[in-house]
Amino acid sequence: MRTGTVHRVTGETDVRVTLGLDGHGSCQVATGVPFLDHMLHQLSSHGLIDLEIQATGDTHIDDHHTNEDVGIAVGQALAQALGDRRGIHRFGHFVAPLDEALVQVALDCSGRPHLSYGLTIPAQRIGSYDTELVREFFVAVANNAGLTLHIRQLDGVNSHHIVEACFKAFARALRLAVEVDPRRGGAVPSSKGVLERAGQ
Repeated sequence: MRTGTVHRVTGETDVRVTLGLDGHGSCQVATGVPFLDHMLHQLSSHGLIDLEIQATGDTHIDDHHTNEDVGIAVGQALAQALGDRRGIHRFGHFVAPLDEALVQVALDCSGRPHLSYGLTIPAQRIGSYDTELVREFFVAVANNAGLTLHIRQLDGVNSHHIVEACFKAFARALRLAVEVDPRRGGAVPSSKGVLERAGQ
């Protein structure tokens, strides 16, 4: 079982994440940010990633620090679970519809962090959640997991639908990328014979 466990403590947050890539979509999350919890359930369910997340933070100020630090910890746990990335497909791509919204995600578990973000979310808030934080979450995940990540909104007018389609597309693209390729024979999926390691 490919797993990662991270406990991140700062003056602003206390975040614990356990992530399993070979799971069945079991999800127990409580971040104190309800909409983020809802999106993490999408990641777990559609990526077939087992997730346990407990977070406390200075949400009396706003959700920014908790949102970002959960993203950092998820990215670090993902990097741990991937290890040297031997035998995986490495690349993943998915286009997810949710009613009128359509979002495309393409990613590479390259070890080289990059985010190209193309969501246009009409509302400033979904419930109490500031929609600017969607980008901050994916910046944190990509930087700490070592993902090259491209997110494109192809259609959509409803803010909730757009963001949820994004998380679903990310989940499915990630699932494709991290699954073991039986033809790879445990080799590193690179013509160089090595992939960068996130955090090094």
